[in-house]
Amino acid sequence: MSIEVDWTPKARVILDAASELFYEQGIHAVGVEAIASRAGVTKRTLYDRFGSKEQLVVEYLRARDLAWRELVNERLAQAGDAPGTRLRVIYGATRDWAVDRSPKGCSMINAHAEISDPEHPAYSIIIGQKHWMLDLFTQVAVDAGIGSSADVGERLLLIHEGALVTNGMGVVDDAFRVAEELSVTLISTG
Repeated sequence: MSIEVDWTPKARVILDAASELFYEQGIHAVGVEAIASRAGVTKRTLYDRFGSKEQLVVEYLRARDLAWRELVNERLAQAGDAPGTRLRVIYGATRDWAVDRSPKGCSMINAHAEISDPEHPAYSIIIGQKHWMLDLFTQVAVDAGIGSSADVGERLLLIHEGALVTNGMGVVDDAFRVAEELSVTLISTG
């Protein structure tokens, strides 16, 4: 059950602390005591502001999702209409986000490893971000005039998500550059 959070300064401090801990250690591994301690508040204050750890998880993922979408949309607003340029801008945003906010991989992918129950209130946020990315890539394919734009959009998403995972694990050197080149090639060959 979702509640409306009263976004007091303490609530923001709690969310910041929870966000750091959830990303660093994992959602299930972090208890409310650790969050309260990091935030410098009591557990009662945490529960007064968020009602539950579950709601805090929802707000953590919602805040990251909104910040990600803002970054991508701001960059795309300046990119023009060329599909190849738009893909490069998306990968530039992804690269910058990974350096600044996600060195251990995508928080949504990481969260999905812990929250796979569609009934969990955070599940729709996790899946919603990936659907948003699919729609974004499909639109790039549409703008490129590709007849099978839905199929190409899916392929572009798979390339992007694969880069997120392998970059976070350090498996492929410069995973985003490789994925960007694959994506631009795919969009130009249709």
